[in-house]
Amino acid sequence: MNASMETAFDIVNFLGLLFVLIFALVVVLAIILFIIDRTQTGDAVRRNYPVIGRFRHVFSELGEFFRQYFFAMDREEMPFNRAQRDWVGRAGEGKGNTIAFGSTRNLGIPGTPIFVNDPFPPLDDEYASTEPLLIGPTARTPFLAPSIFNISGMSYGAISKPAVQALSRGAKEAGVWLNTGEGGLSPFHLEGGCDIVYQIGTAKFGVRDEHGGLSDDKLRAMAAHENVRMFEVKMAQGAKPGKGGILPGEKVTAEIAAIRGLKVGQDGISPNRHREIDNYDHLLEMIAHIREVTGKPVGIKTVVGTEDTFRELFETIVRRGSDMAPDFITIDGGEGGTGAAPMPLIDLVGMPVREALPIVANLRSEFQLHDRIRLIASGKLVNPGDVAWALAAGADFVTSARGFMFALGCIQALKCNKNTCPTGITTHDPRFQKGLVVESKYTRVARYAKTLVKEVEIIAHSVGVSEPRKMRRRHVRIVQPNGRSLPMNKIHPGYNTTTSS
Repeated sequence: MNASMETAFDIVNFLGLLFVLIFALVVVLAIILFIIDRTQTGDAVRRNYPVIGRFRHVFSELGEFFRQYFFAMDREEMPFNRAQRDWVGRAGEGKGNTIAFGSTRNLGIPGTPIFVNDPFPPLDDEYASTEPLLIGPTARTPFLAPSIFNISGMSYGAISKPAVQALSRGAKEAGVWLNTGEGGLSPFHLEGGCDIVYQIGTAKFGVRDEHGGLSDDKLRAMAAHENVRMFEVKMAQGAKPGKGGILPGEKVTAEIAAIRGLKVGQDGISPNRHREIDNYDHLLEMIAHIREVTGKPVGIKTVVGTEDTFRELFETIVRRGSDMAPDFITIDGGEGGTGAAPMPLIDLVGMPVREALPIVANLRSEFQLHDRIRLIASGKLVNPGDVAWALAAGADFVTSARGFMFALGCIQALKCNKNTCPTGITTHDPRFQKGLVVESKYTRVARYAKTLVKEVEIIAHSVGVSEPRKMRRRHVRIVQPNGRSLPMNKIHPGYNTTTSS
């Protein structure tokens, strides 16, 4: 027997021994798992079907993955389907969003908006273009907002440092504002040089005194930043009306703790409402106070529960005088997103933005505050059709958080409430954050915003108006349960201005 044959036999013997060892380890492991499963009392399936019952949990965990990539149709998924995410992805990459052969959208689904094309639209050299709009005409430093589409509140803490940096730089390039979320102003919000809306949550992170109330000195310090253009008092969030923000302790690093005034590892739990605001008079007084201290426009973010409560708000504004009015109202729909919230609030509380926005727009016109109070719509409005619908329904601006998360590379892994986001957007684990490269992602943010605005302008041009905000409810038809569509101004009448019906 030559040396090569001996070597071959040695390899075969080694592989055989390795196989036996592996088989023995598998058997031993199976026996151990069998004993554990049979004796444990917490899981009935594993107790009755030792070892095999464990695969149920594995398949349940993998089911979400397989549904997303292999089984769900393009427009079936929730909360956002593949068609919506792919549009944002193509826009962020600067690829053309033209498609061939025909629409994949089922136009017979109730609630689908269909825009009314003008038989004689403006010529291409009369293309519809967005114009800046003034917010806060009575403030010492009003804000001339350049874009109809902007970045909604995402706190540093809920999202990562590179995510905030990419959003800040992208917002600057696109000419859109960036809302800080309720976590306070970080250096990373400022470094891009974009316009910033400072959100004051119920915990007042960043502007609180030692007793948890508002600090005028800290308000002035925030307003001293030229890029901080407006302040937003957060009353409620669409995903969790009646409950404050939740930042899990594993996300509270030393840096975040310093910005928010927390301890490292301490859960950041905001109260369910502002303690000093328990009626609309108190709300208007706080708005007026912040505007006086900062000199900047001040508005509110809230969720509609019923028309009656909002009618009371507008009645209070008229009674107290328009100088006490909020400079803007952000309407967040009950379908809004968040990093962490109880499922009953996400699923069951708060009016959807498609019902709420026309109600508030009607009230604003009824009380003749159209030019005093700007309306901002938020809640799953991530594609051009969504934004165009909101403008036609009565919004002056639209903001999105999750749309810009998709632009950053979000894959809808639904891990936002953990510290394991695989794309680095909602985690503070350096292992995952390294995947989010600011230098490449900020350009995606800017391209997404610019492309969306451009395509909203395309819709405005098609319906025959010269600026997106000139779209009216009569320019949109809404598909009904019987498959036919009705003009939105018939479904939501009462928008009482001569230019808006």
